[in-house]
Amino acid sequence: MDADLVELSRALGSACLQRRLLVATAESCTGGWAAQVITHTAGSSAWFERGFVTYANDAKIEMLGVSPETLARFGAVSQETAAEMAIGALYNSKAMISLAITGIAGPTGGSPGKPVGTVCFAWCRAGTATETELQVFAGDREAIRRQAVIHALTGLLRRIDTP
Repeated sequence: MDADLVELSRALGSACLQRRLLVATAESCTGGWAAQVITHTAGSSAWFERGFVTYANDAKIEMLGVSPETLARFGAVSQETAAEMAIGALYNSKAMISLAITGIAGPTGGSPGKPVGTVCFAWCRAGTATETELQVFAGDREAIRRQAVIHALTGLLRRIDTP
């Protein structure tokens, strides 16, 4: 794991420990990479509760409670789906804060409305409104996924640091 991801893992661990927060992740296009970064730091069981890798739509529905109607109306790669994934991760865990990532890492699968590199994010903290973002990243599949992980975890850290 490269130095940037190691530092992000340590910063998240420190912030979670200080605030006594447990984290859950819900990932699609990153396939558990965000959870891998979080758990890179020894002792991460003190702040990481669980991760959901819900690549298929059925997994999003079954494991996270994403509405089939949301998937039909907005698609798997949408801020609406990301929000339901993050909420589902909280609901189906003991975590107090969660993140969700869903996107198109490529090299195929894009469309004019959602090109390769489109990634939707959501962060949900118990007692607060769920926040979402859409980003379009450049590069190959690995670069898009790496950028998505960094964006999701940096966003999580920012939300942990904001009371």
